[in-house]
Amino acid sequence: MRSVTYSMNTSLDGYIAGPDGGIDWSGPDPEVFRFWIDDIRQVDVHLLGRRLYETMLYWETAGQDTPLDDAEREWTALWNPLPKVVFSTTLSAVRGNARLATGSLAQEIERLRAEPGDGQIAIGGAALAAEAAASDLIDEYRLMVYPVLVGGGTPYFPHHERRVDLELAGTRTFASGVTHLRYRVTRPSPA
Repeated sequence: MRSVTYSMNTSLDGYIAGPDGGIDWSGPDPEVFRFWIDDIRQVDVHLLGRRLYETMLYWETAGQDTPLDDAEREWTALWNPLPKVVFSTTLSAVRGNARLATGSLAQEIERLRAEPGDGQIAIGGAALAAEAAASDLIDEYRLMVYPVLVGGGTPYFPHHERRVDLELAGTRTFASGVTHLRYRVTRPSPA
């Protein structure tokens, strides 16, 4: 069965965007970007909320007005053909290799888990991840922790007053001080 992963950049104090919605603190780091390129190769489908979808639309036309470097071309070649499911109540259409969700998040994940394949089902976006976490649908949390305190904004972790036990699955520290953390959700064995 495919695992569901939630991966996002986060500040050390736990926010994916600052109080003004800005993410400039998670600026370009070639080593981290290379990591994300390698990571996306393991994903079969990406689930996105509207805001993240709109942010990532940049890659649909990247390179048309300004040249891309080798890493950006490689990312674009992987990201654009990747199937995406967008969860939105305001969008009536999406572009590229994306489709609007036709069911609830739980229904879409159940359907995707039933499909053949062993690649990950990735979730991006705080609101969508919060909904998945509340329904116990996330199998692994992946945090790219930046050495900055932003003081507030959009939290990486949802606040749903439920304990979730985690097991460390891996770490990597980059020269810039950014640290990638992987935690698997541990669930009790069925009786």
